[in-house]
Amino acid sequence: MRSTITSRGQTVIPAAIRRQLHLNPSDCLEWLVEDGSIRVVPVRANPIAAFRGQGKGGATERLLANRKQDEERE
Repeated sequence: MRSTITSRGQTVIPAAIRRQLHLNPSDCLEWLVEDGSIRVVPVRANPIAAFRGQGKGGATERLLANRKQDEERE
């Protein structure tokens, strides 16, 4: 997929990518330059929601438990 950069430096994210990654207006993107290439990574407002569905069996619960332990140590 391709998009064009406007004279103001703007571009459009193709609709298929927006749908696949569930991107909505006001979502943030992080632009990374690596070895002469550009990577664009969605930055989720809620890290738990971003993590959901990425692991198998109880990963979210383990993450929340670890965060609770960290808070108790502070």
